[in-house]
Amino acid sequence: MKKTYLYSLFALLIVGLYSCKSKTVSKSDKTGWNYNEKEFGGFQVPANYDRGAPGPGLVAIEGGVFVMGGSAQDVPGQELGNYNHKREITVSSFYMDETEVSNTNWLEYLDWIRQSYPDDYEYYYNELPDTLVWRRPLSYNEPYVDNYLRHPAYGEYPVVGVTWEQAQRYCTWRTSRVNELLLRSQGYMTSFEDLYGTGKGRKKDQVQAAPRPEGPFNTDVYLNGQYDDRGKNAMKDLGTAAANPTGKKADAPTRNVRLEDGILKQPYRLPTEAEWEYAALGLIGNTEYENISSNKIYPWDGLGLSSAKKSTRGMILANFKRSKGDYMGVGGSLNDKGSLTVSVRSYLPNDFGLYNMAGNVNEWVSDVFRPTTFEAAEAFNPYRGNNFQDKKLLEPGSAKIAVDKYNNPILVPATNGKKQTWAEKQAALAASAAATDSLGNTTVASSYVADQRGYRDRQNELYGEITLVNDKSRVYKGGSWDDQALWLNPATRRFMQQDESTADIGFRCAMTMLGASEINPRSSNNFKTKPARKFNPKKI
Repeated sequence: MKKTYLYSLFALLIVGLYSCKSKTVSKSDKTGWNYNEKEFGGFQVPANYDRGAPGPGLVAIEGGVFVMGGSAQDVPGQELGNYNHKREITVSSFYMDETEVSNTNWLEYLDWIRQSYPDDYEYYYNELPDTLVWRRPLSYNEPYVDNYLRHPAYGEYPVVGVTWEQAQRYCTWRTSRVNELLLRSQGYMTSFEDLYGTGKGRKKDQVQAAPRPEGPFNTDVYLNGQYDDRGKNAMKDLGTAAANPTGKKADAPTRNVRLEDGILKQPYRLPTEAEWEYAALGLIGNTEYENISSNKIYPWDGLGLSSAKKSTRGMILANFKRSKGDYMGVGGSLNDKGSLTVSVRSYLPNDFGLYNMAGNVNEWVSDVFRPTTFEAAEAFNPYRGNNFQDKKLLEPGSAKIAVDKYNNPILVPATNGKKQTWAEKQAALAASAAATDSLGNTTVASSYVADQRGYRDRQNELYGEITLVNDKSRVYKGGSWDDQALWLNPATRRFMQQDESTADIGFRCAMTMLGASEINPRSSNNFKTKPARKFNPKKI
């Protein structure tokens, strides 16, 4: 039976109320020692952990198996490289932005840079989108050069002219902004009111603001304990008995939130190509009890590009170029209503609740392009582009991580594919510290190469040895306002250098989902389990 979009939305709403809630754990089922009590060592385990709502802007995507490239259509004259190799793969559950990142979203990023680093013009300039992408030798697009990014008429339109590298840096910035808001709003860090001295009922000149932290907030640096900023609801450190002579929990010293507390959000990132294609198809709306009633070639049902519903019959379902010269239809009866891009909340969302997964703008994904990636990649969460990195330590033997001038951790190539012994790790750190240049960069190559971008995978051969594909070629998908219908198929794929941009490529972010994969309550059948047996050491 066909699932309606409304039913899918209702299911996702229920997820927010009942998602991933675990039972209270008060003691170890393996040692019998109590948790969260100083007398038993103070080992802290969060009670009633609930992963709760995703980060701002995201919707939950329940993963599963699908045929990647399965929606591809045979079109005469089209190269095989335009589509994914058809292969059955599984994608883990994850989160994805409901909409593309808009101009307003990007201007918020630029404004933060301007306020945080008012004299660093290079930083601001590097994060400016390339608005010159609108210039065409034989087209009058000059007004968009000045207006498209900044004028409020385009505020909710997708940001374009951003490189893959800029999109990555936006994701890093967004992660820390979301987590800082969470920590300060809930009192784990100094609240914004106390930080700026603007609490309710208090005049600014009557309140002394708390000391401002040095440098912008960064999630990784915070988790490493390199911030001394505790709010009124800061976590109690029950394991530090020496600093709590009274033994009362209320008098216990405070600590930073840890990853083990389950409070902070996972990093925002670009989706993998497999995640993006799976989310765009939205086959959840065509599935019941593992049976797919009908496949799709677009993010909506059917073979057509226009609505079949009586109230919207004939209206185009996405923003694309219907023919070589038709961008929006006939004056007086515009169809897709967009000469170029349109608002990020246009048309109907797909069965996952995602807007514009076809048309409007193409979207960057994280993968490096190879024409035959999915012949060789893993069947579980396939991805090409892994280049494992570690956070650089401030100095050998130090627990602190080194940061750049923007307070972001400095990343260095991973040195080993497995956990080293302590002696091996210290020797490697000492060697790394000894072999650095004047900028602090390691001058010796790592013997461990994690990257398999070229492993069992050929590059495009165009004319003899010439190729346009390299390790900085990144995939983009989805079709755009400047593309014809062929590219609206989620299986299509193209590539561009990660430091280049165009007027028809934007992006949206994703986030890893931790814990249980099942988020849809329609699948309610579960095996019953028994709680751990209770242990009483006094009755041994």
